[in-house]
Amino acid sequence: MKFKISSIFFTLLPNLFFANTENTSGIGLDQRIDQAFQPFSDLVSNIVFFEVFSGAPFVIILLVLSALFFTIYFGFPNIKYFVKAIGVVRGKYDHIDQSVSGNEELSIDGDIVDTISDESKEGEVTHFQALATAVSGTVGNGNIAGVALAIALGGPGATFWMIVCGLLGMSTKFVECTLGVQYRDIGKDGTVYGGPMYYLSKGLKEKGFNVLGKITAALFAVFCIGGSFGGGNAAQSNQATIVIKDLMGLQSNSAGAFIGIILAFLVGIIIIGGIKRIASVTEKIVPFMAVLYLLSCIYIILINITLVDDAVSLIISQAFNPKAIGVGGIIGVLLVGFKRAAFSNEAGAGSASIAHSAVKTKYSASEGLVALLEPFIDTVVICTMTALVIIIFNFGGAFEYGGTNGTVLIDGIPYEGAGITSMAFAKYIPYSDVFLTVAVVLFAVSTMISWSYYGLQSWKYLFGRGKAADLTYKLLFLLFVIIGAAASMNSIWAFSDAMIFAMVFPNMVGLYFLFPIVKKQLNRYLKAIKDGI
Repeated sequence: MKFKISSIFFTLLPNLFFANTENTSGIGLDQRIDQAFQPFSDLVSNIVFFEVFSGAPFVIILLVLSALFFTIYFGFPNIKYFVKAIGVVRGKYDHIDQSVSGNEELSIDGDIVDTISDESKEGEVTHFQALATAVSGTVGNGNIAGVALAIALGGPGATFWMIVCGLLGMSTKFVECTLGVQYRDIGKDGTVYGGPMYYLSKGLKEKGFNVLGKITAALFAVFCIGGSFGGGNAAQSNQATIVIKDLMGLQSNSAGAFIGIILAFLVGIIIIGGIKRIASVTEKIVPFMAVLYLLSCIYIILINITLVDDAVSLIISQAFNPKAIGVGGIIGVLLVGFKRAAFSNEAGAGSASIAHSAVKTKYSASEGLVALLEPFIDTVVICTMTALVIIIFNFGGAFEYGGTNGTVLIDGIPYEGAGITSMAFAKYIPYSDVFLTVAVVLFAVSTMISWSYYGLQSWKYLFGRGKAADLTYKLLFLLFVIIGAAASMNSIWAFSDAMIFAMVFPNMVGLYFLFPIVKKQLNRYLKAIKDGI
């Protein structure tokens, strides 16, 4: 199989590399792919983001109000249990899981196969490992390109609403990841299968809504597959391609497709070829690059410390009185901030519960507490740091907020997404363009690997757990790597947003039906901690 895949890629490479980059009508390969993909992208986006009033899409309202409801219902768990969540991650309450009490069904010693994650020597995933793996999957291009896109579109005020969405999203993440563990399925070989597909089908069946459970579980699986092709794949290869083209000065109208084929080949080696050595190296490098990225942000912020208060003031003032051209007032900047935050931390989409289901614990709420830290780390901390860097950079008037489709002009040259962040870094750190390019590519590959697993689990749910079904999904996944690299950022991110947010609809059905179960499991875990059993 590896030989066949290699043959396909190396047959295509010369054709793209040596062929004339324009056809007889003067349109390059990248543009042809974009023109073919954009109508489909627009259709999906218009369906998912249908508006109800004041230009506000219903799915955004649903996401925000649901997060607010869960925050209030559970007594502000994002604040109340923040310290306790850190204690769970640190292993302070590990003795609770080792006791004989509790739900023994959740104590099965299962190990997820075909997933790239940190594992202990016994093949078990601890709370800390689960959080580290999940954070490495969410921290990446959503924090680099997504934040830049939010600020380019909505101005500094979008940052404020990103932070608000991140704080509220902590509660939603707590609920869905608790349910992910509570209703996970264990295969005959001990493999763990979890996520909204299972708490929708099994949980709603418990409530007497068997048919509704099956329908919503199937819908979620379909949307999750779409999310893996979009936000977890095409959007990642799209940003990797942008920074590579900027760094190398590539102008060819087929450069995107060429880069996409290389990325698809590399990802294919891992997810089809099963070369875990490469994956293990990637999973070690990505956290290292994330730390370097954070240190770089901190450095830029510190050397411009006198401008931080001005940046914060701008973030707050323009959240309620936006100056960005064409953003559409406070509702517009709010929507931009919420959309980018939700895309980055995935709270409400349910995807994270697929990964968190692997943890070894008897108490499902323990992993829910761990999971609520994710949006805080991802959005409140890292996204805010990126935003501060870009806003400080733009105090010199480098570009005008409110660029068309997130594209801005810097020194007369158009930049978008990660390219904007790269320019901000380049002003303060020599050769940072090389570092950021490497970081974006590694984050992209890491995210694609993680999301290929999410999508594959959904594919298995729909089409069975056979090898033929697996291979079909993986080949389709690799196709979207190429599409993402070749198509425009506008069409790719419209599709990616739509697929990620489509997952919210069926997922919220499960959360609203089953949140009392979460309350029960939380009280059970807190009692176990109090009793010291």
